Amino acid sequence: VLTYISFTSSIIGIFCAVTGHPKWAVFCLALSGLCDMFDGKIARTKKNRTEDEKQFGIQIDSLCDVVCFGVFPIVLCYELGMRRIYSMAILVYGLAGVIRLGYFNVMETKRQQETSENRKYYQGLPITSMSVVLPLLFVVSLILPGYHWFLYALHITVAVVGILFVADFKFRKPTNKELAVLVGIVGVAVLFILFYNGGWWEFCRARFFRHM
Repeated sequence: VLTYISFTSSIIGIFCAVTGHPKWAVFCLALSGLCDMFDGKIARTKKNRTEDEKQFGIQIDSLCDVVCFGVFPIVLCYELGMRRIYSMAILVYGLAGVIRLGYFNVMETKRQQETSENRKYYQGLPITSMSVVLPLLFVVSLILPGYHWFLYALHITVAVVGILFVADFKFRKPTNKELAVLVGIVGVAVLFILFYNGGWWEFCRARFFRHM
């Protein structure tokens, strides 16, 4: 159910992004990330799941993640200004996200066949990370000197995160306490975006159209 809520939130967020309401799109992205953080934990409490149900969980989670943390951030970043010739980083991000999720499905299926222990490490950066990185970047953008600096930072961030999706390194899975702290930080960031100076969208739009 949390996975379905995450998916629905992302679809609403895409509508918000393309209709000129990016602050609510950011809220939907953060909500999708919150749901994704805990859907697996809740699923693992169901000890009577069949193998087919476990496999379905793996597949439906990744299929929704393609939309929530692949397509959705691409649309949002495009609406925020990643539409230049040098914005190919957005394609790298999307391709890396799909590759990561395909690889994750294969390895997670294999892991569950070999052990029932909880995962302790991720291979590469989890695709959900974009629901944390983008809201924090938007808050930082409020102190950057001009819209162009924000746009440069957005390009670099998208490219780096995309590369880290497929990079060969181990990323330790956060503990419950660390997740709680992370949720708190992102929550404060989203509230700041929603209410800053009459709304983050008004702030961003003023900067964007001034430099058109």
